Parts: sequence; structure tokens; C-alpha cells
Amino acid sequence: MARNTKARGKVVRRLGVNIFGNGKYDRLLKKKPQKPGQEKGYRGRNKVSDFGRQLLEKQKLRFSYGLSEKQFFNTFVKAKTLSGLTGDNMMILLERRLDNVVYRLGLATTRAQARQYVSHGHIRLNGKRSNVPSIVVREGDEIMVKEVEASKKIIRESLAHSNQVMPAWLSIDGDALKGKVERLPYRTDIPSVANEQMVVEFYSK
Repeated sequence: MARNTKARGKVVRRLGVNIFGNGKYDRLLKKKPQKPGQEKGYRGRNKVSDFGRQLLEKQKLRFSYGLSEKQFFNTFVKAKTLSGLTGDNMMILLERRLDNVVYRLGLATTRAQARQYVSHGHIRLNGKRSNVPSIVVREGDEIMVKEVEASKKIIRESLAHSNQVMPAWLSIDGDALKGKVERLPYRTDIPSVANEQMVVEFYSK
């Protein structure tokens, strides 16, 4: 699986928005609002092409969910085959990824950590071992922690430090470390750091 090895602080500064949700990156943007390698107060060119804006929105969304270019593009292709708005479909597919659901449930403090928990076998989907982060969950699915004390310990620590607001389409029993997909998400349920319509325009050229 592709892994993003770029320094997160540099990614946040280049994109100009805290795509990872961690409060330390808000402080970083306030302290260093300029892009990496630029002097403080550097103004640069004000005019950005349509392609440049579309690319920026695509990168915001892709880095936010921690996907490779191929994974992200494949999600767009699948979204195009579904009925409804491609942008909405894409956001819903991204949100239904197992690693994202683990993150939204508060069982991990970041999506990267959630992906690691899934890949390392700490998570069970409907009682079965599932180590593929890209699995798309369905309504009624149950996400639970492996019945091993070591797994429960590390995820209890994550749950204690998580600042996630539980989405309306998910629920969790914190004592049992078990979450459930109550329904599929609507586009209005999903906070976004980017304009997905510009992402659709980027790929539709």
C-alpha cells in the first residue's frame, strides 16, 4: 500500500489549510502562514489558473484521506458509475472506507493511525478479521476491536484522546469498544476541507 512520507507540517503549509484536524497544525499555520521555503511576508503571484485551483482542491482531499493518487482516482471512477452527483458519491465512498469509519468512531486519533490499526489486525468487521483499510462499509455493519487485551488497551488510549464528534450515521459503545453503521452517510453529514466539484472538474478534462 502506498504511504505518504511527506512531512505533514509542510503539506499543511503548502495547501494552506489544516487537512489533518490536529490542533498543532492550526498553530503552525498561524505562526507560518507562508508556504515552505518562502520568506515571511512573501506575496508571490496572486493569479492562479483554473487548473491550479482544481489541483489544489484535489490534493487537499487526497491528503486528507491519506490515499495514493491511484486509490483516489479509482474512487472517482467508481463514483462516476453511481447514480446522483459524482462529487457527492465520491465523498460518501471516501467516508465509508473502513479506516475512515474507525477514525470517525474515535477508535483512532488520526486516519493514519486508523489505517495502521486495520492493517495490523486490531479491528474486526462483523466479527471477522479485516485488515484491508479500503473496504467500504454497509448499513448495519459492526466494527469492533480484536478480543485481545493488547489491542483493547491501545484503542482505549486512542478513544480517551480522540476529539471526534460522533457523526449521526455512526454509533459507538465505548465500554465494549464496538461501533455500528446505523445508516449510510449523506453528503450533508460529511465535513470537507475541499471543494469536491472542482475535483470532479479536474478529472473530467
